[in-house]
Amino acid sequence: MKLHTSTTLHYQTVTAYDDSSVEINAHKFDYSLIVLPEVAPMAWPVTAFEQLEASHFEQIAQLNPDVVIFGSGRRQRFVHPALLQSLSVRQIGVECMDSKAACRTYNILMGEGRKVLLALLLEQTDTGAA
Repeated sequence: MKLHTSTTLHYQTVTAYDDSSVEINAHKFDYSLIVLPEVAPMAWPVTAFEQLEASHFEQIAQLNPDVVIFGSGRRQRFVHPALLQSLSVRQIGVECMDSKAACRTYNILMGEGRKVLLALLLEQTDTGAA
């Protein structure tokens, strides 16, 4: 889905997404990443929901957002609370939703000037070229 440009173009804005990729300011990414409004997108070393570890969320906690929007892939999945402890102790809120909803929500909160972080899981699928 393509999204319309807005006055937030000088920030890191989700400009398009589909099941296997996301565009940030019209630059396409096909791997998991962390997006903050005023920082270039960063690779996030997660390729599957089942691989999530506390260390992945500790990396996010170090960036000190007010709220984390976690895009869990094609469907909504909830992260085990034990993995989110580094965020909880800092009183950083976490919302889990499918990746498409997460992209839309990030853009809205970013446009409102919120200190939001998008943690987007883009699961790597094997195309089965045998």
